[in-house]
Amino acid sequence: MTHEDVLRIRLEVLKREHRDLDLAIEALHGAVNPDQLALKRLKKQKLLLKDKIARIEDELTPDIIA
Repeated sequence: MTHEDVLRIRLEVLKREHRDLDLAIEALHGAVNPDQLALKRLKKQKLLLKDKIARIEDELTPDIIA
């Protein structure tokens, strides 16, 4: 298994976690009295995952010199 294969697997795991957090945030928003602190924490986690996803995607995308 190459380094690129490992990155692709890690990328899929992070994307799945990002979707799961999105669903959790939506569910919490739908609650009668949503816990604002929990919402803030989930949103922060989601942003951190988004940054990790972007870094891996950048690493997997080859630099093209035109």
